[in-house]
Amino acid sequence: MTTPTSPSTGPAEAAVLLVLLPVTMGTTHTAQNALNADLNALQHKLGSIIRLLRIPETSHPAVVRSFQPDELPAMVLVQQGVEIWRQQGLPDGDAIIPLLMSKIQPLNNTTTLIS
Repeated sequence: MTTPTSPSTGPAEAAVLLVLLPVTMGTTHTAQNALNADLNALQHKLGSIIRLLRIPETSHPAVVRSFQPDELPAMVLVQQGVEIWRQQGLPDGDAIIPLLMSKIQPLNNTTTLIS
């Protein structure tokens, strides 16, 4: 089974939006369902260009700490292992989509890094 990608990005080049979630986030069943629905809707709108990955502090505390967030929840956008954007809090509406899209870099085999 293959994962669809846009013409400008392949699976290794796709950006990943890490959603770092605190221990207390969505402690009620209703709150957890609402959070999951919001994040699923965001992933659907982002398509295959940006993959959304939830990282709960309860199950992955070392991973969450490795990003040294000032507060949780937080979002970190990474592309090819490099952090390109960060925000405290969760997305508020669809305004986040064009912002995220503007941050990612279309990459291809002819791209070279300049230091």
